[in-house]
Amino acid sequence: MAVLEIKNLTHYFVGLRAVYNFDLKLEGGELLGLIGPNGAGKTTVFNLVSGFYQPSEGEICFQGKKINGLRPHEVTALGMARTFQNIRLWNTLTVFENLCISQHYQLGYGLLGPIFQTRKYLASEKRVHKTAEEILEILGMRHYSDELPKNLPYGLQRRVEIGRALCIRPKLLLLDEPAAGMNPGEVDQLIELIRWIRDEFALTIWLIEHHMRVVMNICEWIEVLDFGETIARGTPEQVRQNRRVIQAYLGDADSAHA
Repeated sequence: MAVLEIKNLTHYFVGLRAVYNFDLKLEGGELLGLIGPNGAGKTTVFNLVSGFYQPSEGEICFQGKKINGLRPHEVTALGMARTFQNIRLWNTLTVFENLCISQHYQLGYGLLGPIFQTRKYLASEKRVHKTAEEILEILGMRHYSDELPKNLPYGLQRRVEIGRALCIRPKLLLLDEPAAGMNPGEVDQLIELIRWIRDEFALTIWLIEHHMRVVMNICEWIEVLDFGETIARGTPEQVRQNRRVIQAYLGDADSAHA
């Protein structure tokens, strides 16, 4: 069974077609890239899959379950996590608290739990803290536990955001332009981090990225969008040599090697 299967996904914004007949089948453990010019519909696809938008047409199935109509927190509860193009961290909370709060949607101890310090509340909080500590340890960020994210370098902020997503133990991780705003050294670290996360957590990863060095180095398969439609699918090498992709996005063959 595919981790994610999308059939004929189409979406309109007040009559403007943003995505048209988008199809995808993503198997367990794959690392897929989604690329295309600005405005091609890439983030719209992610928003549709993760429940932020509802599709005008088509079907989205996650681990065999149709998820059309589900809200973002319901999709997350099924095991799908995502990051955003613009980092969305709680900058008034510590790194540790950011990782803890990402798990609270699934606790279910109710309003009275914290007030009366019920057994269920205490057990749930202990589990949340343990998960956050484990993720920080795995990502090599335990010594940043008490820092505010806004005080960290950009690359570390992105790592915190990815760590927060990993706290829900997802089956599928969506990364929306994870290299945005990074310097070359941070990009190199990100490439290694994404590879390592996929193997360490046995994850399926789907990423949107404009940075061709990231896409060409880590993605096994690439899908290319232009004006909401898929214009190419294939391996990095096949996409690099595709004339339609070069004309629509890469500009020239040398751009793909940047």
